[in-house]
Amino acid sequence: MAYIPRLKEEYKSRVIDALMKEFSYKSIMQVPQLQKIVISKGVGAAVADKKLIDYALEELTTISGQKAVSTVSKKDVAAFKLRKGVAIGAKVTLRGVKMYEFLDRLVTASLPRVRDFNGIKANGFDGRGNYNLGITEQIIFPEIDIDKVNKIGGMDITFVTSAPTDKEAKSLLTELGLPFKKN
Repeated sequence: MAYIPRLKEEYKSRVIDALMKEFSYKSIMQVPQLQKIVISKGVGAAVADKKLIDYALEELTTISGQKAVSTVSKKDVAAFKLRKGVAIGAKVTLRGVKMYEFLDRLVTASLPRVRDFNGIKANGFDGRGNYNLGITEQIIFPEIDIDKVNKIGGMDITFVTSAPTDKEAKSLLTELGLPFKKN
């Protein structure tokens, strides 16, 4: 029997029913679902030091459990001493089992480790049902060994859903366990 993540099981058993009641969908195919999670990290100082990209790739690979890829600049910017095609960041796209496992670890282990944490802001929606979350320190993830970190930096996490509106996407992410601040 194949392994099914806890959050995927919960989505099928509880979240679909809750969203069907809240938004009165006619079919379960209309219920929004989480499609992918993209974790990205910009490394602006990599223009001067190429090893910083390797550190970022290694950290994202450790956090996500999937190999990260470097992102390259699309154009020349003389003010930043940046050339086209130079690696300036790292990203990883999670789908399926790894996506649900990462979300579970984020909600249960990583976010509670944030100093003075009282929920994530609800203003990160883009109008099309996707949510962006900024993390200021990568050391909140238990997979990261604080002794091996050369520089503390943040990252962006994007939750891509099939929801047509932000309200539906927020309900989906709340049901999956993301702790939004109360207004």
